[in-house]
Amino acid sequence: MSRVAYVNGRYVPHREAVVHVEDRGYQFADGVYEVCEVLGGRLVDETGHMDRLERSLRELRIDMPIGRAAFGVVLRQVVRRNRVRDGLVYFQVSRGVARRDHVFPTSGTRPALVVTARSSNRDAAEATAARGIRVITLPDNRWERVDIKSVGLLPNVLARQAAKEADAREAWFVDQDGFVTEGAATNAWIVTRDGELVTRQADSGILKGITRTTVVKLLAKRGLKLVERPFTVKEAQAAREAFTTAATMVVMPVIQIDDMPVGNGHPGSLTGELRAAFHSVAEIA
Repeated sequence: MSRVAYVNGRYVPHREAVVHVEDRGYQFADGVYEVCEVLGGRLVDETGHMDRLERSLRELRIDMPIGRAAFGVVLRQVVRRNRVRDGLVYFQVSRGVARRDHVFPTSGTRPALVVTARSSNRDAAEATAARGIRVITLPDNRWERVDIKSVGLLPNVLARQAAKEADAREAWFVDQDGFVTEGAATNAWIVTRDGELVTRQADSGILKGITRTTVVKLLAKRGLKLVERPFTVKEAQAAREAFTTAATMVVMPVIQIDDMPVGNGHPGSLTGELRAAFHSVAEIA
């Protein structure tokens, strides 16, 4: 079956899905995006992803391309037309098409909307979680407004490539004071020897992950202690457990940071419990 994409009001074959050469997302990275997990053909944490999309658009002064209810219909149509049971749906909004100029285009320029979806292999993901992943650390060289989910991801691309070349799955950024901020495409967590779950506070220094937010709810439900503060690379390497969270990974155990194993070098039991319980707390609709 050929894949289908939604591009500015039309459902088109994926291989024919194109945007204009002067789309500002293409020329300036002047746009934002979201990635939502699909589980059993339904969207996971859609409300949180849409809320964050609208916030990112407000921060960049870009209008919503269509109403929120219509947006939900489009997401589900793309999932359905691609016959995705388990996978991801990606949606991107740019400021639209206009003559190339750094300043905003004239009022009336319509934002551009692109939506795609693809299936993923849940068995393969569970096998990865059973093994755990390695991460490397790199200096954080991104712009300060990482709380906006912008399509301007070149530092993240280079970090992920560095991780791949180091035979790792993810890269954690480290600020100038030596504290972990977040991953190239994930939020970073540790479990201390005292059983505290630690992740950096979700201010302008990191992206407020939707999966992260759901994990916070899960911790509260289970009566586990959450501490929102920075932690160093050395503290993470000495932690009992470590993991990352993202819609693409859910809760993924980290077993090695740079050249140092975390804990006993195997996925931690608490991380496994959180992964197994995640969808019992997440919104699925």
